[in-house]
Amino acid sequence: MTAGRVVRGRDVENFPAMLRHLSVVPAGPGTDRGCVTETADAVVVGAGVIGSATALELARAGRRVVVVDQLPGPGQGSTSASSAIVRFNYSTADGIAAAWEARQHWLHWAEHLEAPAGGGPLARLRQTGIVMLDVPIAPKKRVLELYDELGVPYEDWDAAALAARVPGIDTGRFWPPKRLDDDAFWAEPDGQLGAFWNPDGGFVDDAQLAAANLAAAAQRRGVTFRFRSTVTGVRQADGRVAGVDLASGESVSAPVVVNVAGPWSSGLNRIAGVGGDFTISVRPMRQEVHHVPAPPGYNNGDQLGPVIADLDLGTYMRGTPGDGLLVGGTEPECEPLQWLDAPEDAAPNPTASLYHSQLTRAARRLPGLRVPGTPRGISGVYDVASDWTPIYDRTALDGYYVAMGTSGNQFKNAPVTGQFMAAIVDAVENGRDHDTDPVRYRGPYTGGTVNLGTFSRKRPVNTASSGTVMG
Repeated sequence: MTAGRVVRGRDVENFPAMLRHLSVVPAGPGTDRGCVTETADAVVVGAGVIGSATALELARAGRRVVVVDQLPGPGQGSTSASSAIVRFNYSTADGIAAAWEARQHWLHWAEHLEAPAGGGPLARLRQTGIVMLDVPIAPKKRVLELYDELGVPYEDWDAAALAARVPGIDTGRFWPPKRLDDDAFWAEPDGQLGAFWNPDGGFVDDAQLAAANLAAAAQRRGVTFRFRSTVTGVRQADGRVAGVDLASGESVSAPVVVNVAGPWSSGLNRIAGVGGDFTISVRPMRQEVHHVPAPPGYNNGDQLGPVIADLDLGTYMRGTPGDGLLVGGTEPECEPLQWLDAPEDAAPNPTASLYHSQLTRAARRLPGLRVPGTPRGISGVYDVASDWTPIYDRTALDGYYVAMGTSGNQFKNAPVTGQFMAAIVDAVENGRDHDTDPVRYRGPYTGGTVNLGTFSRKRPVNTASSGTVMG
């Protein structure tokens, strides 16, 4: 390898362990060029569900892959805080086509993984269906037209059908969402809501297990995972990426590096010196998801109630085994988002204020819901793009690629996102100008085509995005 420069980051060694999806620390004296102790065709930084999927697909394409992650195992960062909802309600054909194709991979999960018989537990898609309540900001007519075009099954419900199909739901229209300390929050509804129903939606029952399944499949393809490995530098030579340096003093030499580092992705980009041509920014954001007993009748034994996307009140809900209910927020404008300057700023435990707000909103929609006094749930740090649409792309540094802004709304797409990234890497490394001639992906199950230029780092801001954090 031609000797090149190594770009260093700042000290984050004191970050809480649960937030160390990727840590970046400065090199010590005399380690400007670490000893190359391993070589590969590609390094993937981040072993969450999307990083593990990317590693698997790069290996399937014939590359020798090394994955590095600060945490002890796959899926222990943002992935572990995901509600893992599988939904298709996006405002663009590319977004719906990607999610609809990904659902088929979840449905055929063992086949996707090439999993051996008796090889251990696998994550499972629970097809509870998803109810998307009507709201003015959601382009329902356009979404249903795209469903028709792409073959996504749905039913269009009026308020009476909604009440009949979801026992115990209040179909009142409360739009727009309001703060709980606003008297208008407690006003009577000013109309009734309908919804559209996707019977094929639902959730994956164990987000972290899904990442572990992908990592195991990647290992069967020869991928090496280096956990508890902190990236300290991005090596560059002759105008392109040349690998990464680790805090251990070791280096991994590779002509391709893929940044799938979740809330640390922007920090890794700064180390690599890329991002100046991005039109889309990415920033860490703290999220909470709460767990409470489900209201009577919502679940029926192992038959769980549907996912409810309630942008009218600013919340979403899904059932859990054991007659539980997960409740999260859809970022209503009336409540400030918890943007972070750095992931270590996040409080690690659920807060009473957000617990009370989200559960009270959920109880307006499901009046039978009882809210325990003590918060129970999880908090996580997500990697969120400024227009809620992820970035899957190359960068100005040859050989350096990014899968960013994925947290909270892209878990469902992990199986195809790995294929997206492998397709982009293969095309660009073989001379294609993805910026002017975007790669197109054709789903093997649905035949749907996705223009991967939709996820360009240089795209216009998508002001119509329906990719809000929900899962």
